[in-house]
Amino acid sequence: MALKIGLIVNPLAGMGGSLGMKGSDSNDLRLLAIQQNQAKEVAALSRSMGRALRAFALLTETASDFEIVTCSGAMGQWVLDKLGLDYQLINERRQAFSTADNTQAAAIEMESKPIDILVFAGGDGTARDIYDSIGQRIPVLGIPAGVKMHSGVFVVSPEAAGELLIRLATGGLVGLSMGEVRDIDEAAFQAGVVRSSFYGEMSVPGEGHYLQRTKIGGRESPELAAADIAAWVVEDMEDHVTYLLGPGSTTAAIAAELGLTGTLLGVDVIRRGELIAADANEEILLKFLGETSGKTKIIVTVIPGQGHVFGRGNQQFSPAVIRAVGLDNICIVAAKSKITELGRRPLLVDTNDRELDLALSGYRRVITGYRDQILYRVAA
Repeated sequence: MALKIGLIVNPLAGMGGSLGMKGSDSNDLRLLAIQQNQAKEVAALSRSMGRALRAFALLTETASDFEIVTCSGAMGQWVLDKLGLDYQLINERRQAFSTADNTQAAAIEMESKPIDILVFAGGDGTARDIYDSIGQRIPVLGIPAGVKMHSGVFVVSPEAAGELLIRLATGGLVGLSMGEVRDIDEAAFQAGVVRSSFYGEMSVPGEGHYLQRTKIGGRESPELAAADIAAWVVEDMEDHVTYLLGPGSTTAAIAAELGLTGTLLGVDVIRRGELIAADANEEILLKFLGETSGKTKIIVTVIPGQGHVFGRGNQQFSPAVIRAVGLDNICIVAAKSKITELGRRPLLVDTNDRELDLALSGYRRVITGYRDQILYRVAA
């Protein structure tokens, strides 16, 4: 299974520093690029392109499968051409510089492909553009290339970005956390005033943190891990959402956290913390979905050893039920010990509907503890 990566390079990021501009967001820098009117001259100056090159160079040294979507010219294409990496182009307009509108449009188009992770080379201004476009809908990874680096969405070095992408593609545990998007007022900064503002948060992969919060003698306690998972899931439950709780001891811990007696080997319907239907079959679930307005979510766990998410022990979640709920409304919960037992093999789906199985495949978030989640592969 290929990791689908989006790459956006802001070719102006970082150039303002060497020019004493305290940043690269000003129109003065953009006018300088236009006046040069030579794409390759601007590219030669581009700090961000060089740092993207360093990150993606690691992908040429691995046998892992990647699919890359990028922008034309200096916004990504030239970097991948230099490395000899294959890619899909989302536009044909070669440009030596880019605007916020270019970055935002590219992020939105990449999301529609879809991609598993969006990698961008730039600074705080670029991070803001990405956030304004896709918010928290796709994990992002920032390659630090700007003058201002106040946001928490950047890795420590370009090489760290490449290593994380390889780790993801090879089934390693890669944690997901929320990174702040911050930026400073360049005009105030040039006057000697540092004024940093918070704009939001984006989901960012980081190095996996093994067995945190639930250690007993150096090993993870499944019971405590399930309790941690349940605490976060229940904390984030919304009154206007109906939850279809799948079978398993981890999901049973969620029912227990709500003070309910769940069906260990069945599917329960929960709304506003109350048990609406216990041990529901496919017919009941479809009837309920047809009569209920509002959002519904499926919460499923992983079968130990096998790694199945759908198709083993929870056939009540038929293709019709899953499609009615929506592929974006599936929450996977599992202790990290269940994931490590797979030996880097992917999680599996076997709904008896090949088209649906392929649609469910890809990289999905897995809740592994209290405010602890990872990004992991799902395959048909």
